[in-house]
Amino acid sequence: FSGTLLAPSLREKFSLPTSDSYDVETARAVTRANTTDSFIQLQQAKLNKNSADVKANEYLGIAFLQKARETGDPGYYTKAEGLLQRALALNPRDANAMNALGSLALSRHEFSQALDWGERARANNPYDAHNYAVIGDAQIELGRYDEAVQTFQTMVDMRPDLSSYARVSYARELYGDLDGAIRAMQQAVDAGGPNAENTNWSRVQLGNLYFNRNQLDQAEQAYQQALYAYPNYVHALAGLGKVRAAQNKYDQALDYYHQAIEIIPLPEYVIALGDLYAHLGKSQDAARMYDLVRFEEDLYRSNGVDVDLELALFDADHAQNLDQALTRARAAYAKRPSIHAADVLAWTSLRTGHSDEAQSLMHEALRLGTQDALMYYHAARLAYQLNDVQTATAQLQKTLALNPHFSILYAEAAAQWLDALRNGQHPLIP
Repeated sequence: FSGTLLAPSLREKFSLPTSDSYDVETARAVTRANTTDSFIQLQQAKLNKNSADVKANEYLGIAFLQKARETGDPGYYTKAEGLLQRALALNPRDANAMNALGSLALSRHEFSQALDWGERARANNPYDAHNYAVIGDAQIELGRYDEAVQTFQTMVDMRPDLSSYARVSYARELYGDLDGAIRAMQQAVDAGGPNAENTNWSRVQLGNLYFNRNQLDQAEQAYQQALYAYPNYVHALAGLGKVRAAQNKYDQALDYYHQAIEIIPLPEYVIALGDLYAHLGKSQDAARMYDLVRFEEDLYRSNGVDVDLELALFDADHAQNLDQALTRARAAYAKRPSIHAADVLAWTSLRTGHSDEAQSLMHEALRLGTQDALMYYHAARLAYQLNDVQTATAQLQKTLALNPHFSILYAEAAAQWLDALRNGQHPLIP
């Protein structure tokens, strides 16, 4: 990586190393041919012999976090927490257990706790790059972007690998440098990881970056590569469903989404399938998917996951439980004041008739220059509600220029709305 890959506005934010300082011996150690399941069995056997084995408790807890990634089952979070807390009780200076508890807190959307765990882990082991991953991820979600950039810079200087390159990619994306984000995520893919799921997660993120700026062929290629390397990978299947929907190949899109949710019914993909059904006029099928989202809400909450922000957006988009959605969005923003939380609260405020509150929040959401078509669309809707037709038109043009397939729910109507505005018409927008 060299600084020439960075947009000028970001060169001072990330000065990436030009040589590969990856710890080869560590890489060889962690890429041994154990699946997650076999590794879990190994650690469980060790604990059966000695329940006070610190490393076995620690490793099994970490393995359960990986299993949660692979299955989407939040029940593994509870199992992981007990094991990691036991490891820490046996060794109060176990930085790996602290780091893993930070990762668990991130998964549960407990970002202040995650930051605390990450900082405690760093205090005990300042030379472990993974501690900076937890700290930086938490800082991002807490809206502390300048601090997160410095944290990720430290991480990538210390250990340029899949994990650090992926975070550089996300930071560049947040600051509007999509070319740089794609280059960094490709570097993450090329670096590979100790687990096949991690590497192919990066391929899917690369596909998402391509999709989000309407490069459908490149997006499909990334998703197909992930699916080839990691068969039945739910995120790759859903990505292909998204591409097929954008291509108006709806039967194929439905098939891909169904394959995905039959493997792991992740809420974001259940919602996408429901929205596709709604777009096709299949209201009963859409309602079944939306009911499943409610069931999953209970499952996630029972395992300690805060889903206020995600449910607020879902309800605002579908004009359901709007007063509760606003309460949830405000609560989420108070705990995680990121630009995305500001966007969701602005949108929910607009949908509940609080346009004045939405205005300052939308300004905050756009402050980094993030190239996000859905965010631009929200800004267009808000400006139009405030009778600022010029700004609404400009934001709508940004939306559709960046990605005319940005939303199953809104993309088609957005194109029609822009045509009307260009013709001097001012239609009512529901």
